[in-house]
Order: sequence, then C-alpha cells, then structure tokens
Amino acid sequence: MTISQDIANTIVDPKAYADGDRIDEAFKALRRDSPLDVAQPAGFDPFWVVTRHADIQTVERQNDLFHNGDRASTLTTIEADRKVREMTGGSPHLVRSLVQMDNPDHFAYRKLTQGWFLPQNLRGLEGRIREIARGFIDKMAAKGGECDFARDIAFLYPLHVVMEVLGVPETDEPRMLRLTQELFGAADPDLNRSGAAIVDVQQGVAELQKTVADFMVYFTEMTEDRRRNPRQDLASVIANGQVDGKPLGHLEAMSYYIIAATAGHDTTSNTTAGALWALAENPDQFQKLKADLSLIPGHVEESIRWVTPVKHFMRSATEDTELAGQTIKKGEWLMLCYPSGNRDEAVFDKPFSYDITRSPNKHVAFGYGAHVCLGQHLGRLEMRILWEELLPRLESLELAGTPSRMQANFVCGPKSVPIRYKMR
Repeated sequence: MTISQDIANTIVDPKAYADGDRIDEAFKALRRDSPLDVAQPAGFDPFWVVTRHADIQTVERQNDLFHNGDRASTLTTIEADRKVREMTGGSPHLVRSLVQMDNPDHFAYRKLTQGWFLPQNLRGLEGRIREIARGFIDKMAAKGGECDFARDIAFLYPLHVVMEVLGVPETDEPRMLRLTQELFGAADPDLNRSGAAIVDVQQGVAELQKTVADFMVYFTEMTEDRRRNPRQDLASVIANGQVDGKPLGHLEAMSYYIIAATAGHDTTSNTTAGALWALAENPDQFQKLKADLSLIPGHVEESIRWVTPVKHFMRSATEDTELAGQTIKKGEWLMLCYPSGNRDEAVFDKPFSYDITRSPNKHVAFGYGAHVCLGQHLGRLEMRILWEELLPRLESLELAGTPSRMQANFVCGPKSVPIRYKMR
C-alpha cells in the first residue's frame, strides 16, 4: 500500500509548508494511518515517508545503514536530480557539506570546527552576543511601537552574530542574507533569484547553481585572505584546516563556508520570528514568561519544536533492512519528516498547543545522533540572550497584520510577522 496521491503531493509542495495547517493535517493523517509508507508524488522517485518521532530517531542513530550522501540529501525531482548530476559530473550534490557526507569523511570534517561550537567555548562570546542583541532591541524600541519582527529583527540579529563568528564584515551581511534566501527560498517568488514563480526545472537548478557560484566566488577570496592573514575567526579555521594531513578540497571548503553562512543563521532567524508570533497568539504564555524569566529556556525549546525550521532530510538504505515492521530495500530513499516527529501525539502531550513549560521536550528539530546540528548550542544561546534582553522591556504585544511563511519544503519559517507593541 502506498500513500494517497493527494497526501504524497502535499508533503512535497512548498506552498503546503507556507500554509502550516495543510502540512500539519497531512502529517497527522500519515501518523494515524500510514506512519511509514511509500509516497510517489508526480515527478519524483518513490520514497519512504518517516513520520513518527521514534522511527526518525531509529534512522538517525544508524549512520552506516542509512546514508546521507549516496543520493540527494534533500527532496529533489527526477528531472532536477538528472540536471544536477549533469552539471557535477555524476554527483547528486551541488555542494558537499557535512549534510552530504557519511563516515569517515563526516567525522573528520565535523571535528575540524566542532570545538568552536561547544558550550564551554561559546561562553566567551556571550558578552558580545548580548551587546548585539541590545542593539537590535534598541532599534525595535526606536520604531515607535510597530514593526515587522521577522524582517526588522529576527532575520538580522542571528545573521550578525554568525557573520561575526565566521569573519564576514558587516557591510557584506545584506549580500549573505540575500544569497541565503535565494538558496532556501528557491520555490518562493518573493525570495528566489528570479523574483518570479519558477515552473521550469532547468531554470530552477540553474538559478540555484548561480547562487552557489556567488557564494563560492566570495568565499574563495576569503580563503585566500585567511591563508595570508589568519585571524581568530571560523573562516581561518576552514581556510587553514586539514583533514588526514591535507588541506580541504575546494568544493568541501566552499561547502563548509556555505553551510555555516546559511544554516548558521537562517534556522535561528526562523525560530526567533516564529517564537514571537507564537507569543502574540498566546497571550497567556507571554504573560507567564514575563512574570518568570526563568522559563526562557523552556520557551526557547518550545519555539524550536514549534517552528521546526528544517522540514526534512533524506537518507538512503545501504542494505536491505527492516524499520517499524516494513522491509526497506538497499538503495531506497527515506524522507525524515521533522515537523511530524515534533507533533507526534505518542511523544508530546497536546502537540498543537504552544507550551513554554513543556517538559520533557525531546524534539528532533536539530536532528539526532551523529548528524545532530553542529550549531545547536550557538542557536540556543542567541535566542536565550535575545529573550533575556527583550522581555523585561516588552510591555505589550499583539499581531498588527497576518503573518506569512516562506514557500519551501526544506528550510521554512516566517517571512513576515507584523506586530504592535509597547516598550520601555
């Protein structure tokens, strides 16, 4: 039995993720009726849809059995996959970052920067991040009680933090934001490179390749600079890093920069914007948080679960195996549906309610196992500091219009969150 064509088409549709309710309903139906089954949307190879929290974790903890790199690591059509392989000489990947790697490469490349992102090392950044957060909160206060929290604050604050860590000058931040939105918002006419709906696969892949090429031009120059003049920044670590006694290959180095410069801020931006949207729609939670700032870490975790900015990753089986009573054949593709895992009724009580006191909150928004998000501790730190600085000054909060989400089935979050507020 395969998943109905209607639901199969929904779970790959960027507009369904922008809708929110539509994708939630599709995943709810799958968890109830077909928690692990095959989908074959029009234009795609068939793939297994993994919707339950426990099954996602089972796949994520078996990295030798379920590979990232053998096939495309995000959903792609048959035609787009063919086009990418044509461009790359056979590889299904335009970039080769940690996301597209399996061991032994994944372990070796991850180790290169892992120390930078450990909690004990991030403590040294806390004072500077707090200074940056206060600057953005002052800007919010200066806007006179109305702003678009997504565009004016949430997109820019984590961007500034990550670019400072990476070593990108502030003057280049708008360029990095634009390229990130082109990369993750390729299906959204408001954000993609063409500024229009892309209906032709060849055009879509070509646009993505141009965005990747722009990143590579920028970071090639940065690499040359950091090799001549190393600094205390992440770019210097990547530029001068070695794996197995050799410098990083050009594609791997460029891909390392790209993932740090995009996923490093975009997921935190999405979560931050979604968190304020949730507080505006749940005034009881806002008041509870205002009354007890010790609840901020719980609010951060709930916002990560609530938004789940990374919607999926793909894996492929390296041999025949069994998962949740189903036989998965070698080479078959699996879609790990993180928003579904984070609304799993078997794990979360009242999963469709925003609850800052939810405990435990074992969401899978950062992934799980060896591929768990490298920057998760930095993201949590940025969000905690922002709320610690903003909440004591934010006296009232309400939506000043209808928020909207970007159209994307890979990384997706709020595009606009108009709010009205009073600050002191």
